[in-house]
Amino acid sequence: MRSLRHLRRASVLPPLVLTLWGWVLLWSSLSSRLDLLLNAAFHPVVTIAGVLLMLLGLMQLRLPPRRRLAVSPLRWLLSAVVALLILVLPPEPSFSDLAASRPASLPAAPTLSFFLPPEQRTLTEWVRLLRSQPDPELHAGDPVRISGFVLDRPGEPLQLARLTVRCCLADATPAGLAVDWPPDAKPQADQWLAIEGTMTVQERNGVPVSVVSPTLITAIPRPERPLEP
Repeated sequence: MRSLRHLRRASVLPPLVLTLWGWVLLWSSLSSRLDLLLNAAFHPVVTIAGVLLMLLGLMQLRLPPRRRLAVSPLRWLLSAVVALLILVLPPEPSFSDLAASRPASLPAAPTLSFFLPPEQRTLTEWVRLLRSQPDPELHAGDPVRISGFVLDRPGEPLQLARLTVRCCLADATPAGLAVDWPPDAKPQADQWLAIEGTMTVQERNGVPVSVVSPTLITAIPRPERPLEP
């Protein structure tokens, strides 16, 4: 009888942990946490996976104890602890630290418009456009209205940047623009800013480069979806 009761107690753990993980995935998707980690195109996959895990857990509870998943209770407990930590501790990635450790080699854009009004171009669109047209003088004087986080690369001037992802932060690639920061500006790494100004050309290390000359710098909150495709 004692062994039977032990079996019943232990057999309840796997279905409960499966249901817990399903809730973690579902809640992460619905609460916008995934926006900090994953390309928005994959959010429905996570939502569906969460629903399926919850259904699987509930189905396991309806089975007799001897037919439920049989794995070491310790492993299930450790899995439950990880799930609870994810619920309690929200992700707070440092975009600047991550971007500083990655090469700035943007993937090709699915579509690149050369006729989009300059003030409507996002920071990432500006970076792709400037790399596709090596002569920086082509866009000198164009109005610029962009937003992003302050990127601090060791040994380099501060840039304004965004992270582009194909899937998730694991394959993130930074897109950064040089900025001619005013003397009174005190940008901090990871700070989100909106900048209005003009695209200029400056010589840096003997090479002419496109540099944003700001007329207005505004601190902004991190956007709900900070990652770009």
